[in-house]
Parts: sequence; C-alpha cells; structure tokens
Amino acid sequence: MRLHISLRDDLVAELDRKVGRRRRSAFIAETLTRALEDERRWQAIEGALGGIEHGAHEWDGDPQAWVRAQRHADPGRVG
Repeated sequence: MRLHISLRDDLVAELDRKVGRRRRSAFIAETLTRALEDERRWQAIEGALGGIEHGAHEWDGDPQAWVRAQRHADPGRVG
C-alpha cells in the first residue's frame, strides 16, 4: 500500500546517508515493524502487571534458596 508521510528535511537527509534513497521504504517498514512489535510487548507486560499477588511466588520466602534448588534440580547443570 502506498502511504504519503511528511518528514523533516534533516531526517530524510540522515535516512539517505544511512540506507540510500532506494532503500528508504524498506528501512521505514522494517523500523516501523520493530517499533510496533515493541509496543505490543510493552502492552502485554503492562497488562500482566499485578497478575500475581504480592507474596504468591514460590520464591518469596527465600529467593536465594529457591534459586539454589532450581539450579540443583537441573540434570543438565554443569558444576
């Protein structure tokens, strides 16, 4: 789909130095895709905040002991 957007001259000049005139659209599409994926991830993270009540984690009592137990329970652990 074609889209008309307006950009500052200095931004276009920097874009051209970075990727060249013939790669503008591809670079903008790749950058926008990444930005939208990041935004979706942050929305998911923010939506999950508060999903587990404080004190409801297995490790709340003694996080160090919990980590140690997790490491020792791993049969693939080296060392």
